[in-house]
Amino acid sequence: MPAAMSTPAPLRPPRYFDVCNGDADGLCAVRQWRLHAPAQATLVTGLKREIALLERVTAQPGDEVLVCDIAMARNRAALERLLACGVRVRYFDHHASGAPLQHPCLEAHLDTAPDVCTSVLVDRALGGRFRTWAVVGAFGDNLGAVAERLAATLNLGRAQIDALRRMGEAINYNAYGESARDVLIHPAQLYALMARYEDPLAMLAHEPVLQALDAQRADDLAHAAGLAPYWQDARGSVLLLSAAPWSRRVVGHLANQLANQEPQRAHALLLPVQENADAPAGKDGTLWRVSVRAPRNAPGGAGDLCSRFGGSGRAGAGGIDRLPQSALEDFIRAFAAARW
Repeated sequence: MPAAMSTPAPLRPPRYFDVCNGDADGLCAVRQWRLHAPAQATLVTGLKREIALLERVTAQPGDEVLVCDIAMARNRAALERLLACGVRVRYFDHHASGAPLQHPCLEAHLDTAPDVCTSVLVDRALGGRFRTWAVVGAFGDNLGAVAERLAATLNLGRAQIDALRRMGEAINYNAYGESARDVLIHPAQLYALMARYEDPLAMLAHEPVLQALDAQRADDLAHAAGLAPYWQDARGSVLLLSAAPWSRRVVGHLANQLANQEPQRAHALLLPVQENADAPAGKDGTLWRVSVRAPRNAPGGAGDLCSRFGGSGRAGAGGIDRLPQSALEDFIRAFAAARW
C-alpha cells in the first residue's frame, strides 16, 4: 500500500500593519488609505515625538506594512530589516529620508517640499478620492493655504471648511505630550473613533471628544498668553515654557500659532524635560525639547538647524529631543544666525 502523501500546510494570509505619527497628518493619511484598501490592520502609533515606530512592528514574510508620516532616516535600520525578510512596505512621508533606498518590496512616496504633507501625498496617490480627510490633515499640519486649495475642489461651505480646520488642529494638538498621561486621548484610541467614519464632518457631529479637545486646547493657550520671549529680534523669537502638562500639550499648536501671527520671524519653543517635572526650568542639568518653525515667509532651514544639535525635521519645521542646558546659548546663537 503506497505511503500516504503529506499535505502541505496552507499558506498563511498576510497580516497588515499601519504605522504612523499620532498627529493629524499621520492619522488622516492612514484613514484615507484604509478607506481605499480596507483591511484589519494592527495600528502602531504614538505621541508626536515617538518617531522610531517601525522597530515595534513584528511583521513576517508576506505581510504588508503601511507607513505614514515618520521619517525614513530615523527608521532606516528597521525598514531594511523588514524588507530583507520579505515584508512589503508602502511608505508615504514628507520628512528627510536620508540616502535613497530601493528594494523590490518597497513602494515609496516621498516629497520634502515645504507645501506638502503626508496626507497630501496619499491624496495624490488616490486621486483625491477621500480628499476631505486630506483637508483635515493639511490643516493640522499648519498648511492652511494647501488645505484651502484642496477644500476648494469639494462642495463645501465656509462653515464646513472652518470646522475641518478646527478638527485638524484639535487632532494635531492631541499628539503632543511627554506621556499618555498628558493627553486627553491616546492617538490610537482617537484613530479608532476616526475609523468609524468615511466623512470627517460626520465624526464632528457624533464624537464629543473633538469638542473636548478644542476646549482643552483653548484653556492651554490661555495659560500661554502673555509669556515673554527669552530672546527675540526682528528675525526670530525663542520662548521657554514651563515643565507642566499644559505646556507639553500646547507647544505644537502654539508654535504654529506664532508662526502664523508673525510670519516674518522664525520661532523656537523650548520645553524642559527632566526627571523631576516640578523642578524649575533653566536649572543646571535641564534638558530641553525644542520645536522650531521657520518663518512662514521663507519656509526653509528648520530641519537643517535642528540636525546640528542632534535633531531632525523638514524645511519649515524641526525639532530636537534633548538639548542640554549647556548648549542652550549655542543653539540660540545658531538660531539667530540662521539663513532661513
